[in-house]
Amino acid sequence: MEPARLGGQVWGYTDGGGQLESLCYSGANLVPVEASQAAIAAFAARARMQGRRCSSIVGPAYAVSELWTLLASHWGTPREVRAVQPVMAISGLPEAEPDPMVRRVLPAELDVVLPACIAMFTEEVGVSPVGVDGGAAYRGRVAELIRAGRSFARIEGGRVLFKAEIGAVTPFACQVQGVWVPPEERGRGQAVAGMAAVVLQALQIAPVVSLYVNDFNAPARAAYRRVGFTEVGTFMSVLF
Repeated sequence: MEPARLGGQVWGYTDGGGQLESLCYSGANLVPVEASQAAIAAFAARARMQGRRCSSIVGPAYAVSELWTLLASHWGTPREVRAVQPVMAISGLPEAEPDPMVRRVLPAELDVVLPACIAMFTEEVGVSPVGVDGGAAYRGRVAELIRAGRSFARIEGGRVLFKAEIGAVTPFACQVQGVWVPPEERGRGQAVAGMAAVVLQALQIAPVVSLYVNDFNAPARAAYRRVGFTEVGTFMSVLF
């Protein structure tokens, strides 16, 4: 819970008896967790008081929608609202053949995969992660995932043909993020085989592998279904 380690604060909401019932992470993102109606109102009040410090609000669609309703008049016009982002999960072996060439990225390969990570982030979020710090913070995050053994890629001749990372990890589930295939390689099954390989690795970390995807990204959703992912919920994101 140390803010310096988390890169933000965790707010808690308790019921009348002092039992913790809801959480909200407030850092680079604002993320409500199991937020009740009363908790959402309390989190919104605290967020209004401190002012917007996050680059997005993301989480279960019902909670984010309610939270944004309470914050919209105070935080201004967002860059984009993605109201429907299916959450998908798999807990068994992949249904597609895994790519044997997908492996953990080595620390020495940071400069090989970093351009692919930047391209993925820019395409997905709509802005570059290279900010006023020249990309130092983002580079550090990519390097951290590599050191943790949670960055995977197919690299041929110094070129990334597929990549993905395992971001959030708990004893119950982990989340795949940053799935990317170069535009000129898409439509050839790279994502399906690559994700199948990542799922095999991720299942060694947690019993459930999850991700969330934009509803308008039909090719990605189809690829994940071919791997064996099913839709289990809906997220929403408000991007600033």
